[in-house]
Formats: sequence, C-alpha cells, structure tokens
Amino acid sequence: MKRCPECRRDYYDDSLLYCLEDGTALVQGAVPTADGHETAILPAAVATGDEPTRAQISGNEGTLRGAPPNSRRKAKVVSLFALATIVILGIAFFGYRYSSAEAKQINSIAVLPFENHSGSGDTDYLSDGLTDSLIFRFSQLPNIKVSPTSSVMRYKGSSKDVADIAKELDVDGVLSGRLTQVGDNLSISVQLIDARTKKLVWAEQYDRKMADLLATQREIATTLTQKMQLHLAGDEKGIAKKYTSSSEAYQLYLKGRYFWSKRTKDDLLRSVENYKQAIALDPAFALAYVGMAETYNSMAKDPDVAPKDAVPFAKAAAAHALEIDPTLAEAHSAMGDSLAIYDWNWSEAERELNKALELDPDVAYIHLVYSGSYLGPVGRTADAVRESEKAVELEPAALINNSVLASSYIYARQFDKALAQAKRSVELEPNFPLARYWLAMAYVASGNNDQAISIATEISKDSPAFPMKLVAMGHAYARSGKKADAEEQITELRQLSLTRYIRRYYIASIYASLGDADKAFAELEACLLEKDVFITRVNSDPFMDPIRNDRRFGTLLKRMGLPASAGGHDQ
Repeated sequence: MKRCPECRRDYYDDSLLYCLEDGTALVQGAVPTADGHETAILPAAVATGDEPTRAQISGNEGTLRGAPPNSRRKAKVVSLFALATIVILGIAFFGYRYSSAEAKQINSIAVLPFENHSGSGDTDYLSDGLTDSLIFRFSQLPNIKVSPTSSVMRYKGSSKDVADIAKELDVDGVLSGRLTQVGDNLSISVQLIDARTKKLVWAEQYDRKMADLLATQREIATTLTQKMQLHLAGDEKGIAKKYTSSSEAYQLYLKGRYFWSKRTKDDLLRSVENYKQAIALDPAFALAYVGMAETYNSMAKDPDVAPKDAVPFAKAAAAHALEIDPTLAEAHSAMGDSLAIYDWNWSEAERELNKALELDPDVAYIHLVYSGSYLGPVGRTADAVRESEKAVELEPAALINNSVLASSYIYARQFDKALAQAKRSVELEPNFPLARYWLAMAYVASGNNDQAISIATEISKDSPAFPMKLVAMGHAYARSGKKADAEEQITELRQLSLTRYIRRYYIASIYASLGDADKAFAELEACLLEKDVFITRVNSDPFMDPIRNDRRFGTLLKRMGLPASAGGHDQ
C-alpha cells in the first residue's frame, strides 16, 4: 500500500508511482504527520478481508481478560463499534474509488511524437517509430479512440500546452515521452496526462538495451492500457501480439515506415531496402512484407517508377505477408491495391479490400486505396467519395488523404466541393506538391483556367510534382483554346520521358481536352501496353469526357474489364 504525503490519499495499487490527485510521488509504508510523528499505513488485507480485524479484536480481548466484566463488555462494544466504523469507512472509500475511476476513465488518447534526445537526427526513426507503433497497438483496441499518426505529427517539437492539444484532437488523455540512445543503451521516459484535470496519471522510465526495444514497447502499451482501465479483448489483439523476436529487424521496419512516409523516389527506395534487411533477419516478419508491398504500390502511383518495375514486387510481398499472417488487414489491402491497379482483376481486388475493411475498418489508408484504386475505376464515384471522406475523418491531418479527397470530388463531378477541399489541402501544408496539383486541376474543372495556370506555376522544376504541373497547365491551355501552348506542355513531358518515367496517361488526357481523339487513343493504347496504373481512371475522369462517346472508348473499357458507367460516373 502507498500514500500521498501531500493529500494523504491511500493507494492499494503498488504499481502507481504518482498521486492521481496532485501528481506527488507516492511513498510506501508510514508517512510522517504534521507534528513529526509517523502514521502507520494499514496493510491492504485490512480493507479487503476481516481476518486481521478479528485477530486485532481477539488480541484486545486478551489484554483485557484481567479487567472487570463491565470493562470487558464495554471493551467489546468499543471494539465492535471500531469494526463497524472500519467496515463503513472501507465501503465508502472503495465506493469513492470506484465512482472516481468511472468518472475519470480515459476513453480517448493522443500519443504525441516522442522527443529525440539522442543528439542526432539519424535516430529520428526510433522516436517517430515508437510513436507510430504505440498508436498502431492502441488502435487495435475496440474500446478506445486513438488520434492517428498524421494528426499528432504536426505537434512534433511543439511547446503547445497539453490541454490545448487535447482540445484540438478531442481526446481525454495525452501520452508524451522522450527517447535517448547512447551506444547500445536506450532510455525511454513516458508520462500520461489526463487533459481534463491536467493531472499526471502515470509516469515511468525504462532503461534498456537496444535489443529490448520491441519488448519495451509492448510493456509500455500493456501497462498503459491497464492504467487507463481498459477491458481488453480476450486475445488482447495489438497489445500482446508479437510480430517479430528480432529487435534489429523491428528497428529496420521502423526505418522503412519512416522513409515511406516521405514519398520521394529516393526515400521510397531506402524504405524498400530497410524492409529487405528486416526480412533477411526475420523471414517470418509479416509486417515488413506489408510495408514493402505498400511501398512498391506507392512507387507505381508516383511519377517516378514504371509500374512493371514496382507492382509485381508489391503483389509478391503482400502474398508472403498473407501466408504468414492472414489476419493482417493491411496485407489484404496491399494485395487488393495491386490486383486493381495492375492486374485489373476487379472481383478479386474488391474481395481483398472488403476483407481488409472487415478485419480493421479504422485504418485510413485502406479506405483511401478502396476509393482510388477500385471504386473510382469501376465508376462508383459516389462510393469513392464516401471512402475518401472516411479516410480524412480517420486521419484529418494526413496530406495525402486530403489531396485524394479533392480528386475524388473531381471524378464525381462535384467541382465546388473539389475546389473547397483542394484549398483546405493547401492550407494544411502549402508546400505539399500534390495538393497544389489538385487545386490547379479543380480550378480547370471549375472553368477558372487562368487561376489554374497561376497555381501550377508555383510548382518548382525540382519538385516531384513537376510533371503534374505540366499536365495541369496543358489542360488549362487546352480548355482556353490555346492549342499551341497546350502542345508545348506535351512536348516538355515527352522530353522529360527521355530521362525519367513519365506516364502516358498524362499526355492522353491533354489530347482529350484538346478534342484530338486519334492522338488521345494512340497514347491510351501505349498506356495499355505498359500497364500505366492511371489508365484505370479513364472511366470516371472528367477530362476524358470529350472522347467518351467515341466507339473506341467502350472497347478500351472492355479490354480492362471495366463496366461503362453512365456519363463516366454514378449519379
């Protein structure tokens, strides 16, 4: 049993370190009173059973056996009264404890980015990875809301008050911590604050070896779950599940996710390399295969790598992950993504994506893949919008989610919403290139071509989105009747294709906006041959509308196994 020396509240949970009322460090045993004497703290057994109390009464009776009968009777009455008082106080105390615990139960939490105190940015993957992993583990629990990684990462390095952060994220509790690595030694300090009362609920420091990183992470997650008074599912999914026994493999996995999130060509390649090394150390590490699959699929969607050099590897990695652990939602999602964008196996893609959502409906990226890779291509644009909106709801600060939602509105011909959403994306991060691209395209779709050109011009030549800048300007010029200027953008795209991969779909869509059906279909034919992952968007892309009534359009859809949707979209 422990007691707070300040408010003198007793605690029967010996694992608690700090008072839940005032945050003071708890002490074990006797606590000095104000007059300097020590007050003994009763053992927990006194409150939980009546045997010690009976023994105490029996002892009292033994010391009074030589007293007169009246004195003994009075002593018994006093002892019984004392017993009754203890029982009543015990009931009241535990009643208070129960009602207090119910009132202060934490049902939602934000895991803030762990501070890296190692003195080197090279270990950011450890601090960021620990944050992401704890979020992942808590997100598996059915009875708690967890702020996603994309929402909390904007607070990295922030000095904002915890209560303000909790209010912005709409959570009850905030977990923060710091990580220090010195050689093979690892120190992790963690604290949980109840943002409603600004009281410290729990704090602990873990001094471990780097080899213990994975076990320490599980220990933190399990301990914190208990402190938040959660009732876990029978299998404690996500908390006790052990994905690998190799700490080194796990660190490489964290590095892979860290580089994947950056989405540049070089970082994606580094991500894959880290996953490969993790798998070499632990061939049964399913999460590493999932990470590799998602990264290869991302490569195919980015304008840097030819689909044939990426998607087959993604599909193989997803298959390995499913062989090892068929319950991994992200493995089914990655497989469904590959089947849709490259194999055009729509029935199997839908089955895999639905299975992913069944296993874990709270992973934003699954909703995003379902929207862009399957629902949009098959012409279910209203459903695609719904899934993109769900992704933003789950991860409202994710830049990719917000940008894809803008594109979903465009494909659904909801141009006003597309423009408003694209503006929000740019407000979230003005330097995110994809956000500016879709803002420019939203202006083109809305008929404001001059504003589209102005926005596209802001994308620099060294940006990964530079080819998309030329696409946006090509469409704006085409719709303005400036054919020569539009064709100049096509010429520049062809010039770029001599030194880097440029998807032919970009060129085909500009020709479609120009109304040049023959050249548009010639480019689309090339797209079919090289398995351009964007050609599946032809079914709902409004910029393809000028050639939609051409008989060759229906033939194109049939060759990809796509159904023709009414006007290119479902109304």
